[in-house]
Amino acid sequence: MNRNRIAATTLTLAGAMTLILTGCSTGGSGGDKILRIAMGSPGEAQIAVWNSVADQFKKANPEWSVELNFQNDDLYETIGLPNLLNGRKAPDIYFEWVGKRLQQRTADGFAADLTEQVTRSPLAGVLDPVHYKAATVDGKIRMVPRIADVSNVIWYNTDLLAAHGVTPPKTWEDLLLACDTLNAAGIVPIASGNKDLWAAGNWLGHLVSRVVGAEVYNRALDAKSSFDTPEWKKAFGYITALRQHGCVNESANAIDDNAGAQLFFQQKAAMHATGSWLVSWAITEAPDLNFDYVNLPAMPAEVDTGSVEGVITGYVINAKSSPHKGAKAAEFLALLYTPENTAAFIAADAVPLNATPSAGINERTIRLRSLLAEAPVVISPADTGFDPKVASAFYRALAEILGGRTSAEDAATQLAKQVR
Repeated sequence: MNRNRIAATTLTLAGAMTLILTGCSTGGSGGDKILRIAMGSPGEAQIAVWNSVADQFKKANPEWSVELNFQNDDLYETIGLPNLLNGRKAPDIYFEWVGKRLQQRTADGFAADLTEQVTRSPLAGVLDPVHYKAATVDGKIRMVPRIADVSNVIWYNTDLLAAHGVTPPKTWEDLLLACDTLNAAGIVPIASGNKDLWAAGNWLGHLVSRVVGAEVYNRALDAKSSFDTPEWKKAFGYITALRQHGCVNESANAIDDNAGAQLFFQQKAAMHATGSWLVSWAITEAPDLNFDYVNLPAMPAEVDTGSVEGVITGYVINAKSSPHKGAKAAEFLALLYTPENTAAFIAADAVPLNATPSAGINERTIRLRSLLAEAPVVISPADTGFDPKVASAFYRALAEILGGRTSAEDAATQLAKQVR
């Protein structure tokens, strides 16, 4: 995904990459005593906690230093991480998503086997074993999971909906009626900033997955079946209906996700379809905003009632690091899960998997965690769960339908050709 979306950031980057150093940096990545860690930018508050963890590690290991490499989220997800992994000073620990991406890192030899590591000190007991299921590739644990997030719900401005007699939409018909009512009042129904394709791609992908079902969705995105079928054309037709009812701002495909969110924060739009990272983002950007969420409204004759779209992310130890560095990497990762550091990350608006519900976690976040945990079906966003090229073609097709550049039928046919 083109964020560390699970820890959405408003950090302004002076360039394509921000490099924060703890200690000094000399020598190559093989035999030196520098632990290199790479990720998308999690925002200033969390960067402060990461620096603190790095200081803790250095205090326990005075001969070692730590390099924390924070990249622009979109850059990191696309070319940034591959370039780092293939560079001379590759990271020893790096942020990644479960699914096809983690499978590819494993196939390319960049994901160490952590099966034994998580059963002995220092990683033993940091997580319930159930959390490692999604992080397992070919029977071996390849990641220490960190955060599980819902990647799409419909957020709504409670006061704005009430003022116009609109109830939070629970069905497709409710949603279209809400769009008509809000448009008549001169209010954008659903804000979206889809310039980078993932923002609307996530929720529209979830929408069509409800119609075709998870099995068909997964097979098509795995390039094992075609998009050029009546069921996919029918599913894509619902996006055409969204456009016909003016549900989304006309600028959606021309602005980025930050600009889309600002429409919601500034109360120019009544709803916003995005993930659970919006909670901390909205509290920071619009502290007076009264907002809540509903899961994706039920679609007509949907196959997977109540499905939830979600992601699990975490940290991988580079298999190409030296064994000594691998051991130190495990030691560093274990520090992330101490009670003190867990509390610090929660205060910085990140909710790790080992966190228990408490007064320090926003109640909307707690409900979202329950929504994901209790979901009858969990859908993976295309750009993290599947081949990036297929995901890109899929998201582009959805954007073209939403923007009125192509019909649902033609989009399905052309997408099938591109995937094939």
